[in-house]
Amino acid sequence: MHKKKIVLAYSGGLDTSVIIKWLQEKNFEVISFTADIGQGGEIKIAKERAKKFNVKKIFIKNLKNEFIKNYIFPYLRSSFCYENFYLLGTAIARPLIVKELMKIAYFTNSNYVAHGATGKGNDQIRFELGFKYFNSNINIIAPWRIWELNSRNSLLNFCIKNNIKINKKTKKYSIDKNLFHNSYEGGNLDNLLYEPEENMWENTLSNEISIDYPIYISITFKNGDPIKINNTYYNNEYLFLKLNKIGSITGIGRVDIVENRYIGIKSRGCYETPGATIIMFARKNLESFVLDKEIYFFKESLSINYTKLIYNGYWWSPERILIQNIIDNIQKYLNGVIKIKIFKGHISIVKRYSFNSLYDKKNSSFDEISKKFNQIDSQGFININSLRLII
Repeated sequence: MHKKKIVLAYSGGLDTSVIIKWLQEKNFEVISFTADIGQGGEIKIAKERAKKFNVKKIFIKNLKNEFIKNYIFPYLRSSFCYENFYLLGTAIARPLIVKELMKIAYFTNSNYVAHGATGKGNDQIRFELGFKYFNSNINIIAPWRIWELNSRNSLLNFCIKNNIKINKKTKKYSIDKNLFHNSYEGGNLDNLLYEPEENMWENTLSNEISIDYPIYISITFKNGDPIKINNTYYNNEYLFLKLNKIGSITGIGRVDIVENRYIGIKSRGCYETPGATIIMFARKNLESFVLDKEIYFFKESLSINYTKLIYNGYWWSPERILIQNIIDNIQKYLNGVIKIKIFKGHISIVKRYSFNSLYDKKNSSFDEISKKFNQIDSQGFININSLRLII
């Protein structure tokens, strides 16, 4: 019987390793695609596991630079977190994975694609909206929605039965890693009374054991994106790696939250985003004194919807692209240097500088007289603005 070709977004972890075997049993010729977006040693593991499954076509592509340039930086320009805490490390990676996977599906003449996202989560939406954007006729297989393996224990038993070796931490949590963040879900984290074990965290130190002295760094921004740390230029990847390291040893970037998934379920997730947390803090401080007041608040209002669109899987939507164009247009003002102090999980501002600064010491100081502003004018301003309250 002729086998149907299917391209699987393959991480090398528990779910997608089981999916390879399951698809093969359903008479599919599995083509694996692993995007290298900064998972480190997991890339090699994924390749070796795919070979053990006798996958004939294994695609691995280094996408780290594109990930930062075309996905991380555009998102960070919003200076906004989903539901105040979550930097969208998983959500912004999915569109890039989808784009590259669909290229492989096209060039291998595959009419089927598959992913390892569950029917309870957000990733199924992020993957499949992207698949349909690039090819509305593509056939999508989402095993978690149709197979008999309805729990992680079922998957682990399947691994034992089929001699699939999975590391201990993967057995305990559902983990997603890239250059931007680490995320942890499932296992004991499903219990809101449970405090995460210290050995769960891989990319940050706790405040108790982080370094005992503050680190001072300056970040230079050009058109909204970081280009220098202190006086040294770095390419995108090394800049992120350096900031991740600094954040890691100083206890920056851990969050443990209950978030609202798009489909309506509340879920708990633990995230580590050290480098991006540092960039976000510095960016917001730069925005505070270089952006016009109304532009600042207009951008903030747009960014609420922008982050929601990305979280919900609408990276390729016309409205996300429209908002991105507006946000990107504002970046021409965001040039400057922000010096910060990082210590025991806390970031504080030290110095701010920009040629585009709108801060005027004479206007704001109680000790200096400004030619641009007369305090008596405030009386009329208050009288006019209080009129509707009096009425």
